[in-house]
Amino acid sequence: MIRINLLPHREQKRLARQRRYLVVLALSLAAALGVLTAGYLVLQARITTQDERNQFLEAENKKLDSEIAEIERLKAEKDALLARKLVVERLQSNRAEGVKIMDQLVRQTPEGIYLKNVKQTGEKLTLTGYAQSNARVSTLMRNLNDSEIFEQPLLIEVKASQVGNQRLSEFTLDIKVSRPTPADAASAPANKEKKGRS
Repeated sequence: MIRINLLPHREQKRLARQRRYLVVLALSLAAALGVLTAGYLVLQARITTQDERNQFLEAENKKLDSEIAEIERLKAEKDALLARKLVVERLQSNRAEGVKIMDQLVRQTPEGIYLKNVKQTGEKLTLTGYAQSNARVSTLMRNLNDSEIFEQPLLIEVKASQVGNQRLSEFTLDIKVSRPTPADAASAPANKEKKGRS
C-alpha cells in the first residue's frame, strides 16, 4: 500500500531549522560568555599578581627608606665623632701651647725690653711692654718673626713714657701664633724620631 504524507513537511523543516538556529545561537552565546569569563578571570589574575608585586615593591621601598634614614643617621654620628676627634686633637696639640709661647717669648725678647702684659685671643697674641729704645722694639719684632711659633708681628703703637726716673718707649704689638694642623702635629713625633736615629 502507498503511504502519502499529508503532514506539512515544509513547516516541520522550518521548525527544525529554527530549533537548530536557536541551539547554535545558544551555543554561540555560551561560548562567547565562556570566552568573556575566561578573559575576565585571566585579567583579574594578572591584576591580582600585579597588586601583589606592587605591595612587595612598596614594602621593599619602605625598608630601603628606613635603611637610608639609618645610613643618614650614621653619617651624622660619624661627622659628629670626626668633629669631636678634631677638637680633641687640637686640644692635644695645643695643650702645651702656653708653655711654648712663654718659652719663646723669653728666648726672643732682647735685652732692654720689659713685657708688662701678654694677652692671647684665639691665634692673636697682644704684647704690651716697655723698651729702652725703638731699635729694641724692631729687634723684638725681627726675633718674633724668625721664631717657629710666631708670625706676622704688627706694631700697633709706640709712645714715650716715664717709668720711675727712666724715660722708656711703651709699645703695643700684635703677633699671630702659628698652630700646626693635626696632620703636622701627628707627623712631628715621627720627624723627631727620624732626626734622633740619624
